[in-house]
This record gives sequence, C-alpha cells and structure tokens, in this order.
Amino acid sequence: MPRTPEHRPAPATDTTGAAGTVVEVTAERVAHGGHCVARHEGRVVFVRHTLPGERVAARLTEAEPDATFWRADAVEVLEASPDRVPSAWPAAGPGGVGGGELAHVALPAQRRWKGGVVREQLARLAGLTGGVADVVVEAAPGDDARGGLGYRTRIELVADAAGRAGMRRHRSHDVVALDDMPLASEQVAALAEREGVFTRGWRAGSTLDLVAPAPAEGQEAAPAMLVVDGAPWHGRPDTRPNARRTVTETVSAGGRTYSYRVAAQGFWQVHRAAPWLLAQAVLDAVGHVDGGRVLDLYSGAGLFTSPLADAVGASGRVVAVEGDEDAVRNARRNAHGLDQVELHRGSVSTVLAAGAHGAAGGADVVVLDPPRAGAGKKVVASVAALAPRRVVYVACDPAALARDVAYLAGHGYGLTGLRSFDLFPMTHHVECVAVLDR
Repeated sequence: MPRTPEHRPAPATDTTGAAGTVVEVTAERVAHGGHCVARHEGRVVFVRHTLPGERVAARLTEAEPDATFWRADAVEVLEASPDRVPSAWPAAGPGGVGGGELAHVALPAQRRWKGGVVREQLARLAGLTGGVADVVVEAAPGDDARGGLGYRTRIELVADAAGRAGMRRHRSHDVVALDDMPLASEQVAALAEREGVFTRGWRAGSTLDLVAPAPAEGQEAAPAMLVVDGAPWHGRPDTRPNARRTVTETVSAGGRTYSYRVAAQGFWQVHRAAPWLLAQAVLDAVGHVDGGRVLDLYSGAGLFTSPLADAVGASGRVVAVEGDEDAVRNARRNAHGLDQVELHRGSVSTVLAAGAHGAAGGADVVVLDPPRAGAGKKVVASVAALAPRRVVYVACDPAALARDVAYLAGHGYGLTGLRSFDLFPMTHHVECVAVLDR
C-alpha cells in the first residue's frame, strides 16, 4: 500500500549513500540472487523485497562510496506491482531472516521470476537464446494448495543470546528469534511443537536440526528427529557414540520404491516432493541405458544411484562418486545387494583425474548433481574425456549451470532439454535438470 505523506522518510542528505540512508528508486528488472536492479544517481542498487516496475523507498544496507554497486531493502512501497501480495512470512521481510525473500510475490509470479533468471543466465553466460526463450518453472504437486508453504522436511535453527530458537538475519551472523517457521512441513512443525523448539530456552549459540521424512504415498511417515549440537535430542541430548543419527527416506521413481538411510545432518533434498520429482526427471532424461555404463557424480547418499542401477540392469554398471564420508557410508547401505553399483569416495575432480574408477574406459551417460558452485571447468573436461553420448546435469544454481553449459559446449555438447522446478517457494532458488547431447 502506498505510504501516506506523514510517513514519508526524510530526504537522504548523505550523498555518499551511507548504510541506513533511505532513497527512492524504481525497480527495473529481476537479477539473480533474489533482488531487483534499480539505479540511484547513476549507480546500480540491488534491492530486495520489491518487484519489477515498483517504486519503493529503499534503505541502503551496503553502500561503500567507492563500490560499483549498492545493496538495499525496500522498506515502503510507493507504487505496487499487481504481483505483490501480503507477505506469507513477515519475519523474512526487510531486515529479517534469510530464506524467504520472495514471500511478498504471488506464486505464479515467483515462477515467472525464476524462469526469467534461468533464461537470462543461459543467455548471458552460455550464449543461448532461441532454445530457452520460454523457461517454464514447474510447481511441485500440492504447493499451490498449500500457498507455497509447509514444504521443508529439514530446517536448521540457531539459538540467540537469550536462548530462543531462530535464524540468522540476511547477510549477517545476528540471530532473529522466531515463533514458528511457515516453510516447515506439517511433520516438522509437529516435531517443533512436541519438543518445544520455539518455546524452550536453549544454550546460546546451539544449532537445532529438525528432520521429518516426507511420507510416501499410502505410507506412514518415518520417525522424525531433532538434533541439537550434533546429538539426537529426546528431551535431552543422547551423546552415546552409537545413538541413531539417521532417518529413513522413501522415494518412488521409475515404477519402484526405494528406501534410503540418510544422515539427519547430511544433504538431502528439503522439499517434500523433490526426491521423487528429481529422481524421475533424471531417469526420464537418461533414457534407455539397459546394459550401459552410467556415472553418478556428486552422488550423495545415492538418491539417483539406486534407480539408475535398475535402469542399467544386472549387465550394466553405475559408478557413483561422492566426497562426503558419511554420505558414502549411507550410500553403501542404500545400494546393498546392487552388484552393478560401484562406489568411490573422494572429490569428483580427483577421482576422475586419477582414472581409477569403473568408467575409466568411457561412459554412456554421465549424471552430475554438483553443489551450488557447480562442477567447474576441470570436472567438465574430465567428463567430456569419457565421451558420454549424454550428460544429465542437476543444478540448484542457474548461474553455475549456465557457466558449465558453456564449458560443455566447448567440448561439443549442446543443450537439448531443460526442466525447471520450483522446489524452494518463497525464495529465489530454482532447481534445473538439463540434458546435453554430444
């Protein structure tokens, strides 16, 4: 709602743009990272909590005089976009916690926002235009009915100086105490209430990980777990060396159901639908590989490994590579009995460069799901040296994806397919599954 004159902030008198100064700007376009590009006296300002076309009063948060750009939070809307809605999570608004920077944007507009970012990154960093003109970001089943909330099966909190559980302020180490976390799934919210997570006093600085596996269709949810400072919590910390620190995740893909043991504090897709959505998307992208050889890079606890093992069949081979020791330990349990699976622990770049793996002689398809930073030039070169006919790239950062797509193009691989999924509603994050063929 536009402000009234009596709420008009005093004009900025500090022309150097000191942090805290309020300036009036018009948001021009979306930029990668959850903000919009605006300009103030010729300088670029990246503004959060606004929308393209809006005129806002923005408080500068980072504004060094000699910086090439400034950062700001929109603290008052002067001219609103039709895509603006009341914030679904006010605690993640200006000056608040990170992790909900698009909570003021209608869900369809959030997806258009993310599709535009994917398209822009592929055009700018990979030189792709015509083939990605219409990037459609797919909603996960049930998200619209839930209003984009209640999807996270894992949340991490930290206790503030007073012992209240909360999250860190955006780009800060300061902790903002919370009364709830609306992105948490129903099971996580129930766990938080049962354990008094938001009402109990914790030791200042304690980390709290709440994990509640999403129930598979027609099944009951596996037990949830609260981990406090690395120890399972059952009214008090369980510090026994053999205390259970894993949860059981169930995923259906390719017409089969898979069970995974995953470290409670390890990596796993946080959206309740993400594991099966991505596993099925990867299988669809890989295509027919019966009897073939597939590399599963950055394989984690084996989300894709087991479905890929069934895809290649008993006469095929899946070589999985992962650097995290706990993840590999769980992957060995998860792939138990699958003789066609070969697991290697080590950094992907080192393992590929050493050539000491089952795909040293080549691969039919390479699947890679790197961390946010992407695979990088060295890994891409090693993948291309294996001469796979197809590369399936799962990416959580469109800029890293676009950069690596450009590297792969240099080795003769072209983008032939792309799906994008809205697995992080209320945030700027988007997951992509890209197919590149030689």
